[in-house]
Amino acid sequence: MALDPETFDALIDAIRRFVAERLRPLEAEVEAADAIPDELVDEMKAMGLFGLSIAEDYGGLGLTMVEEVQVGMEMGRTTPAFRSAFGTNVGIGSQGLVMAGTPEQKAEWLPRIASGAIVTSFALTEPDVGSDSGSVKTRAVRAKDADGADIYRLSGTKRYITNADRAQLFTVMARTGDAPGARGVSAFLVPRDLPGVTIGEPEKKMGQKGAKVADVHFDDVPVPAANRLGAEGEGFKIAMRVLDRGRLHIAAVCVGVAERLIADSVAYAKERKQFGKPIAEHQLIQGMIADMKTEALVARAMVLETARTKDALDQAAAPGTDAPAAGQDVVLESAAAKYFASEMVGRVADKAVQIFGGAGYIADYGIERLYRDVRLFRIYEGTSQIQQIIIARETLKRGG
Repeated sequence: MALDPETFDALIDAIRRFVAERLRPLEAEVEAADAIPDELVDEMKAMGLFGLSIAEDYGGLGLTMVEEVQVGMEMGRTTPAFRSAFGTNVGIGSQGLVMAGTPEQKAEWLPRIASGAIVTSFALTEPDVGSDSGSVKTRAVRAKDADGADIYRLSGTKRYITNADRAQLFTVMARTGDAPGARGVSAFLVPRDLPGVTIGEPEKKMGQKGAKVADVHFDDVPVPAANRLGAEGEGFKIAMRVLDRGRLHIAAVCVGVAERLIADSVAYAKERKQFGKPIAEHQLIQGMIADMKTEALVARAMVLETARTKDALDQAAAPGTDAPAAGQDVVLESAAAKYFASEMVGRVADKAVQIFGGAGYIADYGIERLYRDVRLFRIYEGTSQIQQIIIARETLKRGG
């Protein structure tokens, strides 16, 4: 259920001021330290940002998809690392539970996720499994514990897992039984404190400093059977639904970053003089600004339209479920939005460096940092090439 317009406008205004007054002044500090100050995370919790997508019944704000992407666009106006602090809680780290969890699972975990009392993470990628996510090798074998309770013995390694260093709950995709490919994948809620769970050292990354990724190792971890999400063999389907939604979030953030880069480029172009006048008056600079703005407007429209479609489908879902009617989804539209927006923001960042010239290559101006930050958007939650495959497959399926 959407917030009333006045309340939502107040939330967006608060986020806009938070980004401008609290986050942007600390971008260089976060870059240097590769860490987000705890006090900022506490402020995000107090604003309700950890529970944007979680129903009010569980302590969240229960935003619609249209409202969520608008928040994503505002958060995109600063380094994406800040949004990562709560991004897994409102996105890929919680949505498997929201979509497929039992009432008991939701009651146990969602209130703590919404408040930020715990951080969640999504564990799909493996050392030898990235784009081919149906080929996961992590295994979950049915067993009994010492008291005779049903459990799964979980073993394997997951790679490049966002927020793994802070997460207390992982949604893990693992192979159960002998079914080949995607049909053999199941989903599990795995608390960090179970014996056999260890976290590797955070990776040193090209950009998005402050947003940590690390390997997660599962060594014969005793996962209660009650922690399985959905039935055996439904894990891949759950993961794909989670990623469809996550891709729209990423696309929204890309729009926000692009709009930030355009605003910074315009301000610089009005001040910087060459050949006796501001470079903003030179047609070649104007051409770059025109391309940047046009592409950003297209991406914004795609994201908002897809979000509206998703909200409409969710409204039409069968009572008591969160699943749209058969054949109705936004798989194609989410993939297209993520593909276009992530490629778009890369082009915008490149043009921003060009407009700033030498200054664009210098750390003090922040443009080179955003240039590095946006490169990851074309890789995570499905590479651009995977999005092309999805778009083509869905277009062929729909007949045009």
